This record gives sequence, structure tokens and C-alpha cells, in this order.
Amino acid sequence: MRMRNKPWAEDFLLAHAEIVSIDEARKGQMREWFNNDQPIHIEVGSGMGRFITEMAKAHPDINYIGIERDKNVMIRIVEKAVEQNITNLRLLTLDAEHLADYFSAGEVDRVYLNFSDPWPKTRHAKRRLTHENFLKLYQVILKEDGEVHFKTDNQQLFEFSLESMSQYGMKLKNISLDLHTDEPADNIRTEYEDKFSSKGFRINRLEATF
Repeated sequence: MRMRNKPWAEDFLLAHAEIVSIDEARKGQMREWFNNDQPIHIEVGSGMGRFITEMAKAHPDINYIGIERDKNVMIRIVEKAVEQNITNLRLLTLDAEHLADYFSAGEVDRVYLNFSDPWPKTRHAKRRLTHENFLKLYQVILKEDGEVHFKTDNQQLFEFSLESMSQYGMKLKNISLDLHTDEPADNIRTEYEDKFSSKGFRINRLEATF
């Protein structure tokens, strides 16, 4: 997700260093950052932050970490967290390829991938967050029974992901080709999800374990 550049973005984020990290200072310190032993769930690509903030409010017994590489977008998530006084949420401006530098092996209980960039061109396949290269990273940071939850409106990306995860040896469950037809009560919609569902796009979803 791209937003207009805000020259003051970095200063704003630095002023809220208690919940957001924009440098490498928090490498390997995720659990210490929360100062408790609650399970850790992460969202890779948090966009405007509705999903991660609503999840954190709904499950105070879980620690949530939102990962978004665009500092201009991250501002919106920080604003939500501060305004709503969400204490079990932390944020990282980070590219997904560096996840293993920040999280210890087996430290994460769940990874959420919501409406990731589909990178439709074949030559860009390795950039897709469900490509084998990223699955390897999730496998390292996830606990043995940890899960990957994936949602997308992009049919081609969903088909690619099904194949990629299956070939990697992951076990798939709760696969939905039209999530909103019989929407679970606990499904939290992202801003993107609402927008494209209203335009008639079907929402695909799956859960996977290694």
C-alpha cells in the first residue's frame, strides 16, 4: 500500500518508540518488548491497521505485532493504537525477508497474511509472501504447531499459494473460496477486504501448518 510521503513520518514514529520500532534496536527482543509470556501473533503487511488493532482488542491474552514497511502507512496504525490505548500491540517497519533477524526460532504462534501484494508478473513470483522463500522463514519463527492464516481477493495469488504451500509440504485446512457467503462471526475484515468485497470480489481464505 502506498501513501503520499509525509516528511514528518519518521519523527512521529520515533516519538512513539514504546510501541513502534523503525530501526534494528528491537532485533531479537520481541518477547522482552511485551514483558510477558503471552503467545505472539504477527501480521505481515498490516496496511491501515484495522485487522491488527481489532484483533488485539478482542484478544488481550495474545500479543500482536503488526509489520508494515511503509512508514507513511504505519502512522495510521500507531494513531489507532494510541487513541484506543491498545497495550498488547507492537509495530515494526520491516521487510518480511528480515523476519528471522527479529524473531527467535519457534517464537511465533501465528502468522497472518491479509491481502498481500499479488505480484502478478511471473518474474516477480519470488516476491509473493506465499512463495517458498517466505514459507521457509515462517517455518523457522513459528512454533511446531504454529499456523499461517491467509486471505486474498486475488484468485491467481490464491491458486499460486495453494500450490506453493502444498508443494512445500504444509497441511491445509479451513479453505474457503467465498468467505463472505458464510462468514465466520470472528472474521475481522480489513479495510481492503470491505472495499473489494463490496465490488463483488470473492474473498479466499485458508489456514496452514508445517
